Amino acid sequence: MSSLSVDHVLGIKDLTKEDLELIFKTADNFKDVLNRPIKKVPSLRDITVANLFFENSTRTRLSFELAEKRLSADVINFSAASSSVKKGETLIDTVNNILAMKVDLVVMRHPNAGAAQFLSKNVDARIVNAGDGAHEHPTQALLDTFSIREKLGKVKGVKVLIVGDILHSRVALSNIFALQKLGAEVKLCGPRTLMPKHIESLGVKVEYDLRKGLEWCDVANMLRIQLERQDIKYFPSLREYTMMYGLDLELLNSLSKKIVIMHPGPINRGVEISSDIADSEHAIILDQVENGVAIRMAVLYLLAEKIDRQ
Repeated sequence: MSSLSVDHVLGIKDLTKEDLELIFKTADNFKDVLNRPIKKVPSLRDITVANLFFENSTRTRLSFELAEKRLSADVINFSAASSSVKKGETLIDTVNNILAMKVDLVVMRHPNAGAAQFLSKNVDARIVNAGDGAHEHPTQALLDTFSIREKLGKVKGVKVLIVGDILHSRVALSNIFALQKLGAEVKLCGPRTLMPKHIESLGVKVEYDLRKGLEWCDVANMLRIQLERQDIKYFPSLREYTMMYGLDLELLNSLSKKIVIMHPGPINRGVEISSDIADSEHAIILDQVENGVAIRMAVLYLLAEKIDRQ
């Protein structure tokens, strides 16, 4: 297979196993490019990409922007905080105004679940979902799964524990879909109050004891507590959360085997993960950041191939 089965990358749920493998194969090639002295290729020359961020983001926005520039695309950056959205302009009006400038690809982050899907049905451009509410964050799941494949040489049969605020996490949902499509086993761990009801219906197991979960897994993906999405208190205090679900070097060294530690960032050091782990050889957090650029280059390149340039 040499092209994606979809016209937009809105969520992992819509992608096939073959799509994931094609994205990874393409990212392998771009990772080689990123390690060359000249890190640019002309693959997206004459393609214009608009980055629309209706929600705060540093790493994802910079990663997409760098990926676009490495591919020689023309880039427009849009921040809702300083736009006419503040004056009451609708999403479609905002995007149509941008598309009138002859934009080919739109990368969008939005606080509302389903915003990227809605946009794909109403505007004439290829859409990449850079996170919509607590729904999906497909490129994060792609880079996480790609990083596991790179570190362990495979994804099939790997046991992955996702720890933390599962209820509010778009990263958790996208990771579950991606890992399962490629044959990994997934277990979730966190407080009962932060575990969605009926989550087992997705084919995952739930573990409330962090030590038991860590003894089971090959890879632990430690999620941030998303205080900005929590409208009520889900646990007594951050200190109590850290005592129950925080990972430190003492706990890690007491396990019967070595495991790989991941984090989608930004890290709340001393809450879900201690600094001595974040900066240790157990963690592949910086590899995830590097792989994020290669994965986003691959996604943009494969979508651009579907644009009719006549």
